[in-house]
Amino acid sequence: MTEKDRINRVITRSGDTGESGLADGSRLPKDAPVFCAMGDIDELNAALGELRQRCGDHYQALLQSMQQCLFEIGAELAVPGKDRLDTARVTELEQHAEKENAELPALREFILPGGNPAASWCHVCRTVARRAERSLVSFSNHHQTNPASLRYLNRLSDLLFILARRLNQADAQPEPQWQPGTGHRTDSE
Repeated sequence: MTEKDRINRVITRSGDTGESGLADGSRLPKDAPVFCAMGDIDELNAALGELRQRCGDHYQALLQSMQQCLFEIGAELAVPGKDRLDTARVTELEQHAEKENAELPALREFILPGGNPAASWCHVCRTVARRAERSLVSFSNHHQTNPASLRYLNRLSDLLFILARRLNQADAQPEPQWQPGTGHRTDSE
């Protein structure tokens, strides 16, 4: 087998026993916290790819930048001890969030996820981002992790919430709000 064939090989059979390898050559069980975090980040990246398809021309560069940053975080996990994501990327997310949020009406109540297809998918991405963040926090409880990566995932979910609101606003979609007390039965029902 040539080097090119080895590199391009997708089916390796090396994980058939429930282990997988990191880029540094170490092998761990597939349910190790590092692989859980990597999997959640990968799922978030795939969800952002779907969001890009639903947004049309809106936010394409921003969403692709998010995907690139998620690969950097994944690379940090695959090669322990090598920080790749710069704090400037966190600052960029904060600036986008501030700019987009300035165009929105103030929140008076919790918003129910939904609206147009792109906004609804933003909410899905937001929840996956929160899960990825929890997985990375769990991993970081026992392993050194780039603080910028943790901050990035936290800001990313905030920005996705804001973008969902902006996408609904651009489409003149009303934001359904939580109405406390409507989720339980009363004696009169």
